[in-house]
Amino acid sequence: MDIQLGDILRMKKHHPCGSYTWEVIRTGTDIRMKCTGCTHQVMLPRHKVEKSVREIIKKKK
Repeated sequence: MDIQLGDILRMKKHHPCGSYTWEVIRTGTDIRMKCTGCTHQVMLPRHKVEKSVREIIKKKK
């Protein structure tokens, strides 16, 4: 899966704030994401993120 810095990810499950979308702010073995609803940040292993992504919305160039 091609996840790049700045991409918006639509996840299968929603965050407790109600938002389904997360912005990628760091990539590598682990991926750091920021909730677009409440700006909460989490760092998850890449395989866990790839499993729970429904759609990748590319950043605007």
